[in-house]
Amino acid sequence: MKIDSVGVVGGGAWGTALAQTLRLAGRDVTLWAREADTVEDINQRHVNRVYLPGLGLDPELRATTNLRDVAGSDVILLVAPAQHVRSVCAELQPHLRQDQLVVMCAKGIEQATGKLMGEVLAEALPDALQGVLSGPSFAADVARGLPTALTIACRNEDAGRLLAERLGYRQLRLYWTNDIVGVELGGALKNVLAIAAGIVDGKGLGASAHAALVARGFAEMRRFGEAFGSRPETLLGLSGLGDLILTCGSPQSRNMSLGRALGEGRSLADILGGRVAVTEGVYTAAAVVRLARERGIEMPIAEAVTAILDARVSVDDAIAGLMQRPFKAED
Repeated sequence: MKIDSVGVVGGGAWGTALAQTLRLAGRDVTLWAREADTVEDINQRHVNRVYLPGLGLDPELRATTNLRDVAGSDVILLVAPAQHVRSVCAELQPHLRQDQLVVMCAKGIEQATGKLMGEVLAEALPDALQGVLSGPSFAADVARGLPTALTIACRNEDAGRLLAERLGYRQLRLYWTNDIVGVELGGALKNVLAIAAGIVDGKGLGASAHAALVARGFAEMRRFGEAFGSRPETLLGLSGLGDLILTCGSPQSRNMSLGRALGEGRSLADILGGRVAVTEGVYTAAAVVRLARERGIEMPIAEAVTAILDARVSVDDAIAGLMQRPFKAED
């Protein structure tokens, strides 16, 4: 098994950032984007003006609108939005060889089915060897070559260690684990909790309330993860707590900035109408709550976020509901 060439499926900010950093690591990289304008930007101008403005890209990075062009790579990174992963896999499937290494980089839960991205991938590409890449990372930081550490999950230890070695480089440190579910859940749940953290900031509720929200949000993440069989140490690591701290701590996060705008009184439709990039937490929230109810997992923060997004309660009423819950033991 070798990893010299990488195909990146998804021409948004995160896909472009990963393609750029893999070029810095010396890999041969081809990026697929659906938008012809994005492909032209990358190939002709060596930029991605729509999704990653202001950053120059390696001139050797190639972009294409044809999925066949990325299918022959040693490893494929799936960086499509979570709700589009299944359809993109269906387009990709006819071009893949058996036992193709495919690494899921989307963070979310499929809204229509309540399935994790790994389950979607297993159904759509049953012959692929699956991995997951997640952790605390802003696309602009990674594209600039700033120091970043992520988790790479793969059930096959040899493949996982090879992925960590060949996808990482001096500014991108990768830690390997075989806990795919734990890595997936951390990446999905933190988006929902970041919306809540943004609402706290948008309402001007203070640093104490923000810290309490993040801590109690992590308690929800651990309960949810335990019910799905993830290991506690995974959620305490980069792809769980690490990503939660980052995403809840900076308006650079799309999910936190959306929550902040909700807290300031803007409508969801108005916020989403002004965005070109997907805010995954909006679509993951309802799926998380549905799965939690089915398994009897207490998720009051996720419930409140979903109710606000669905316009079933106001921001003020949701906050009041959380603060008026019965007193209980912390653990």
